[in-house]
Amino acid sequence: MAWLFLIGAIVFEVAATLSLRKTIDGGKRWLIVVIGGYAAAFTLLALTLGAGMALGVAYGIWAAAGVALTAILAKLIFNENFTWIMAAGIALIIGGVLLIELGAAH
Repeated sequence: MAWLFLIGAIVFEVAATLSLRKTIDGGKRWLIVVIGGYAAAFTLLALTLGAGMALGVAYGIWAAAGVALTAILAKLIFNENFTWIMAAGIALIIGGVLLIELGAAH
């Protein structure tokens, strides 16, 4: 169950972060999505921890997935830059999260 909560937290956090961009373009209505998305993300992250996932693992995965998905979706939705250096950074983030996961298992 912890993994389902974590996936939900990631989805809401990414949606809220992407919605921030819409508020800059004059869409103040998007603030509802931003506030609701972050509230849902943090609630689901708390439920993830309550379901027994270690804090370092949960936060590492949540943050890494958020960074990676936001960068990729910003390219697709808003046509923002996405360079090979950014892709390498995402790969390093994924590697770091894997090392945290492996370290937590011991």
